[in-house]
Amino acid sequence: MKIIDNLKGIRKERRTIALIAHDGKKAEMVGFVKDHLPFMKKFNIVATGTTGKYIEQAGLKVTRMERGPHGGDAQIAAMLVEKKLNGVIFLRDPLGVHPHEPDISMLLRLADVHNVPLATNLASATILIKGLASG
Repeated sequence: MKIIDNLKGIRKERRTIALIAHDGKKAEMVGFVKDHLPFMKKFNIVATGTTGKYIEQAGLKVTRMERGPHGGDAQIAAMLVEKKLNGVIFLRDPLGVHPHEPDISMLLRLADVHNVPLATNLASATILIKGLASG
């Protein structure tokens, strides 16, 4: 199973967060990661494919899933169900049309069902990582 394979090497003693960003929000995500690097280094990071590539270039180790439209959102949703995530930052483009909208909706719904903190903008993302990093 791909999720299990991708999670090898994740340190269990650290909290794990997922980072996802629509194309129009990827630059914001990279800026967010760079601005909060000391906090981000405290986490295991899982990301969808392209977002993960950019975050790696910002200097963090990332476990990359598939690209969102190729199932990455669904893979991260499965991790929510399996209790493998402590939080999700999903910088969504609320004005764009996305062909994988059902996967996005499923991810958001499952974060609510499983009571996993979910941030969808920079302000809530800052609160999420600071809260999780402090304990």
